[in-house]
Amino acid sequence: MTRQVDDPNYFYTSHVFVCTNRRPDGHEKGCCASKDSERLRNYMKRRAKELGIEGARINGAGCLDRCEKGPALVIYPEGIWYSPKNEADCDEILTTHLQQGGRVTRLMMDQ
Repeated sequence: MTRQVDDPNYFYTSHVFVCTNRRPDGHEKGCCASKDSERLRNYMKRRAKELGIEGARINGAGCLDRCEKGPALVIYPEGIWYSPKNEADCDEILTTHLQQGGRVTRLMMDQ
């Protein structure tokens, strides 16, 4: 995806979508909510403020269709997918990706 010259500036410099989808117990793909994604999303929102990360929006999302690899999150505009399992993973994504512009390779989902 390429930005056009006449496109308006981004409202947010980064947008983090965390899947909080719920499926019935036993569903073949599982669901991110059962993998603690709601708590991790809330943690990331709180922690981003504590770290002073500006211009980033962290949202819950409906199904991102990657629940079997979840909990799933994607960061735009880069389109990088991660699967954090705990608060330490979230901290690493916040500092390495959002603050420093790097990538947390060990947490990235394969495409």
